[in-house]
Amino acid sequence: MHANLSLTTRLNCKGRTLDFTKGPLIMAIANTTPDSFFDGGRSRAKALDHAMHLVDGGADILDIGGESTRPGASKVSLEEELERTIPLVEAVAARSPITISIDTYKAGVAEAALQHGAHIVNDISAFALDPAMPSVCARYKAGVVLMHSSEHPDDMQWSTQTRGSKTDIVDTVTKELQHSLEEARRHGIASIILDPGFGFGKSVEENYTLLRRLDELHKLGCPLLAGLSRKSFLGAAIATENQEQAPPSARLTATISANTIALCNGAAILRVHDIAEALETRAVVKAAFPPAGNRKTDPE
Repeated sequence: MHANLSLTTRLNCKGRTLDFTKGPLIMAIANTTPDSFFDGGRSRAKALDHAMHLVDGGADILDIGGESTRPGASKVSLEEELERTIPLVEAVAARSPITISIDTYKAGVAEAALQHGAHIVNDISAFALDPAMPSVCARYKAGVVLMHSSEHPDDMQWSTQTRGSKTDIVDTVTKELQHSLEEARRHGIASIILDPGFGFGKSVEENYTLLRRLDELHKLGCPLLAGLSRKSFLGAAIATENQEQAPPSARLTATISANTIALCNGAAILRVHDIAEALETRAVVKAAFPPAGNRKTDPE
């Protein structure tokens, strides 16, 4: 297992501590979007039931989102995103002490969520789409997830074809995340998690290169989040002769495999739809590669 400096880290996210010293954390996805590529389309009551199922199932972080970020997804207005997410943030915060993340690139949504119980802002644009976002995160002392994405979701393609770029994808992601990291620190944000953005504007080959070489991003000095759950590039790998790409519903085993690779390459957070399988994956990897503080040494 590759050395993971983030496993000596504790982050303060708006008064809530993320403790990586005992091993990686599991972030469960709670979408409220009717066009989500896997688990959307719920009523407010069903969304809360599903969120609490994830909480009770053992998630460390609950990531609530109100706008699908799959390629080609429809844009959602600020008002609609607020209506979808804030009641759920508020309801979960009233029922559980779980750490809550708001998945948004809009500063207005982030601020409302932080006011109503969220602790982390998960911005797929790494502050590129709303210039007010860094100030909001800094003002509330929120934790932030900065994700690499070269394009807006409206403009991206499913990651099933090679873009033809000769640029090293790991080098590109590293440099661009470094820029985002510096911007966050310039605003006084201290608790930062980095996400290489699997599936966002990257070819199938580039996604697998990132997964294989994820450990190289540790040089940036921040915990790494791996969002691999049921992504299209996994479907490309397990496609059959009669099926160009396995659908999201058929990508669970591939997701478990990819999550295992990510953990072995030092991911500090797995962002997942399937909580039980993620917990078991983490348990097996931790048993094989326990955090330094938990390792038993043989007697001399």
